[in-house]
Amino acid sequence: MLTSARKSMPAIDYVSIVKSVYKDRRAMVMGALACVLGVALTAFKTGSPVLWGIAAGFVLVTAYRYVDMTLFARAKVGPTDVEAASRWELRATYGAVLFAFLAGLWCFASLVFVDDPVAELLSLAITVSCMVGIVTRNFGLDRLLTIQLIVALTLISTGLVLANTPYHWFLAFVMFIILVSFRFLAADVRAVLLTAVHSRVEASRLASELDTALDTMQHGLCMLDANGLVAVANDRAELVFAGFVGGNWTGRPFSALISAAASRGTIPQRAAARLLDTVNAGGGGKVILRLPDSQYIEVTVSSQQDRTVLLFEDITERVKSEERINFMAHYDSLTGLPNRAFFTEQVEADLERRRASQADDLTVLMIVDIDDFKHVNDTLGHLIGDRVLVETSERLRKALGKIYTVARLGGDEFIVYRSGVPRDADLRTDAELILEAMSPAFNIMGEVFSSNASIGLVASKDPIDDLEALMIKADLALYKAKNGGKSQVQAFHDEMDTEYRYRQRLKAELKLCIAEGGLSLVYQPIVDLRTRRVVSCEALARWNHPELGVIPPSVFIPVAEETGLISEVSRWVLASATEECRTWPDDVSVSVNISARDFRDADVTQMVSNALASSGLAPHRLEIEVTETALIDERQSATHILSQLAAQGIGIALDDFGTGYSSLSYLHSLPFSKLKIDRSFVMDITSNPRSLKLLTNVAQLGKDINLAVTAEGVETEEQLALIQDHTAVDQIQGYLFGIPLPAREVGELVSRMTRAAMQPAGKADHGKRAVNS
Repeated sequence: MLTSARKSMPAIDYVSIVKSVYKDRRAMVMGALACVLGVALTAFKTGSPVLWGIAAGFVLVTAYRYVDMTLFARAKVGPTDVEAASRWELRATYGAVLFAFLAGLWCFASLVFVDDPVAELLSLAITVSCMVGIVTRNFGLDRLLTIQLIVALTLISTGLVLANTPYHWFLAFVMFIILVSFRFLAADVRAVLLTAVHSRVEASRLASELDTALDTMQHGLCMLDANGLVAVANDRAELVFAGFVGGNWTGRPFSALISAAASRGTIPQRAAARLLDTVNAGGGGKVILRLPDSQYIEVTVSSQQDRTVLLFEDITERVKSEERINFMAHYDSLTGLPNRAFFTEQVEADLERRRASQADDLTVLMIVDIDDFKHVNDTLGHLIGDRVLVETSERLRKALGKIYTVARLGGDEFIVYRSGVPRDADLRTDAELILEAMSPAFNIMGEVFSSNASIGLVASKDPIDDLEALMIKADLALYKAKNGGKSQVQAFHDEMDTEYRYRQRLKAELKLCIAEGGLSLVYQPIVDLRTRRVVSCEALARWNHPELGVIPPSVFIPVAEETGLISEVSRWVLASATEECRTWPDDVSVSVNISARDFRDADVTQMVSNALASSGLAPHRLEIEVTETALIDERQSATHILSQLAAQGIGIALDDFGTGYSSLSYLHSLPFSKLKIDRSFVMDITSNPRSLKLLTNVAQLGKDINLAVTAEGVETEEQLALIQDHTAVDQIQGYLFGIPLPAREVGELVSRMTRAAMQPAGKADHGKRAVNS
C-alpha cells in the first residue's frame, strides 16, 4: 500500500503516470486557490488566527508545488527514465501530503477551535471536493494517494469525534467510508486505464509486426476488397505502383490504377488488359508486365471469396538470364556482335527475300580487318588485344548505325552487310566512316596506341550472288587493301589493278606538278577571340589536276609521303607562305604544317631558315604545326629540330590535339607555344554539356602551362558564344570566320576584319556579319 509504483509497473507506464501528476499546473493552482479563498473567508468571518495561519500555509505549499511542477517540465524526463521519475514522485509526495495535511487541519480547526457552522460547512465541503480532485490527479500513484487520504481522513475524523455530538460521529463514519472508497475508486480507474493502454500497445505491436512482415517481403503484396479497392499494400507494392502512376493508391480502385498506367505507357496496353481480366475473373493466374526501364514484373493473382491478393515479383534477373542464354547462342561473347552463324542466317534470309522480290538495288558487304593486330597481341598482351576488339566493335556500330548489320567473323575480322542500297549511292562514304572511327587512338589500361583497319568492299546487283560469293569478292578486295599499304578501303571490281594504275599516275604527275609549280596554296584565318582580329593564317596545299579535277590533300599528301616528295611540298609551302605573309599586317603570322616524313628525310631547320631568309619574314611571324603522329613516328629528331626552331623565336603549335596518343607527355617535354584543339572537341558543344566541359578543361590545361589555345572547327555563332563565355580559348579557326581562301582573297579578308575589329561594337558586329556573308 505504501510501496512506490515503480516496483509494480512497467517502466514506461510508471514514468507516464509520474508525468501525469506533474502535467496540469493550472488545475493544481485552481484547486489550491479554492482552498485559500475558503480558509480566508472563514478566518475573516470568525477572526481566528489559526485559520489565517492555515491560509498562509496553503499559499506556501501551492507556491512550492508550482515551482516543483515548473522544474519538472524543464527536466524533460525520458520515457523509460525510472530513476528520475522516482525522485520526482517523492517530491510530488511531499507537496501532496502537505496539501492534504493543511486541508485536514482546516477541517479539524473549524470543528474544534472555531464554533461556527459556516466554517465547518466550507471546510468539509471544499476538502471533500479537493479529495475528488486528488483521486483524479493521483490515481496512478497508490502510495501518494493513500498517504494523502490517511492524513486528511485522520484529521477530519478526529475533529468530528471531538465535536462530541451523535451527528458529528455519524458524519465521521460516513466520511471514513467516502474517503476509503476513493482509494478503491482510484485503483479501479488505474487498472482500467492501464489495461486499455496495454491492449492498445499490444495491438500496436501486432500491427507493427504485421507491417514489418509485409514490408520485409521480397515481393510486393496488395489486397483488394470486395469493391476492387486497394485495401492493403506493402512498401514494395507501393514502389511498384509509383512506377505505374504516382500518388497513394490505398483505398482507390485497382482498375483505375492499371488503366491510368496503360494510358501513360508505363504498362503495355495488352498486358494491362490481361491483368484486369485475370483479376475480374475471380480465379487466379499470372501476368508478366514489361516496364519501360527494362524491368519485368510477374503478377500472381489469387482470389478467395470477395478478396483478391496480388503478388508482384521482380523477375528481371530471371528474364535476363534467359536472354543471356539466347544471346550466347547468337552473339559473340566478347564483342556482343552477331556471331558468324547468326550473321549467316540473317544475311541468307535477306538475300532469299531479295530474290523472291526481284529487287534491283544493291547489296553491300564489307570485311574489316584490324591492321597489325598480331603485333598488338604480341607486344601488349591478349587482354589488351581483347579490349581492342571490343572497342573496335563499338566504333563500327556507332559509325554505321542501324542500317548495317555488323558481325564478328573471328579473330580480328569483322563483316558488315547492307541491302536495299540505291544504285547511285556513294558506298565509299560509309567505308570512310569506318576508317574515321578507327583513326582516334586507343587508350586501354594505360596504353595509348594507334590501330587502323583495312576494308574490302563489294557491291552487287546480281540476285544470283549468295553470301559465299559476296564474301569471296570482299576478301579479294581486302587482300588488295592490305597489299596497298593497309588502313584503306578497297572496293572489288573486275580489274583490281585500276586503283593501282591511278595511284601510279598520281605519283608520276605529282612530281611533275611540283616541278612545274602546279600546286596552289589557300589560307584559313585564325582569329583572336577577344579582339576579333585575324592574328594568323594556316597555309594549306591544294592540287587541281587538269583532267582528274581537285585531288584532296588526303589523297595526294600520302602519295607524296610514300614517294618521298613530301619534303619538296613542304619546302615549297614554306617559301610561298612566308613570302605571302610579308604582304599582310605586321601582327599577322602564318602557320605551316610539317610532316613526320620531313623530320626523317629533310633538314627541317635549314628548310625553315632558307624560307625566312628568302622572304625576309621575321621568325616570330612563322608558326610550325606538327601532329602527335609526327612526334610519335620521329620522336627524337622532332624534339631536337623543334627545340632549335623555338630558340629562333619561331612558334611551335601542336595540331589536332586530342587525336593522338601521349598528348600530355609531349606537352611537358617539347617547346610548344600553341595548342590547337581538334575540331572533334568543338563539334557538339551546343548540344552536349559534357563536350563543352571537356573543351573547357582542355583549354584550361593549355593555359595552365602558358600556351596559346586555338579551337579548330568553329562553324556557328552559338559555338563561338559558348567558347567565349565558358572557356579559356584565345583563338578561333573555322568556317565561321572564313573558309580556306586564295592568297589575294585572304589578304582582303584580313584587311576587312582588322577594320571591323577597330570599329565600335555595333559596327564591328556588322562588319563580322559582312565577313561571314
